[in-house]
Amino acid sequence: MRTPTTRRRALALSGAAAAGLLAGCSNTDAPSGSSGTQTSAAAGKAAARIRGAATRTSADLLAHYDAVLKKHPAEAGRLKPLREEVARQAQVLRGATGRATAGSAPVTVAAEPGAAVKELADAARRASDAQLAAVDRATPELARLLASVAASGAVHVYLLDDGGSK
Repeated sequence: MRTPTTRRRALALSGAAAAGLLAGCSNTDAPSGSSGTQTSAAAGKAAARIRGAATRTSADLLAHYDAVLKKHPAEAGRLKPLREEVARQAQVLRGATGRATAGSAPVTVAAEPGAAVKELADAARRASDAQLAAVDRATPELARLLASVAASGAVHVYLLDDGGSK
């Protein structure tokens, strides 16, 4: 005769399963600093390339915010807090180098404010998608940063698409 599973037993089993999954998710092959298990020049160069691309993506988005704010200053109340967040993210992505990265091309802005903000939302969506796409190639530390920046970008898209006002 089979005994019924109690709530306590079910919780204990699910907790043990979760602990096993978390232990299995550790990345021992990831390059790291002084305590690292692997610090190859190739891994360092790859991380630098990924970080550089992410920095350029953020710089491009920042340039887009600046162009929209310059052409449509009436949108400043709505856009400045988001722009400042993108500026902080770009600074963090630059890291210890502190070198500013210029945007790749001049930004053209629609004459109508609503259309300009929609274009900005599209640019934020592309930037968020690019940051998220780089996560699987990045070191664990950089992957966490890129995922955070991508998530923030997704929120910006939501807010720019008037999701926050509904």
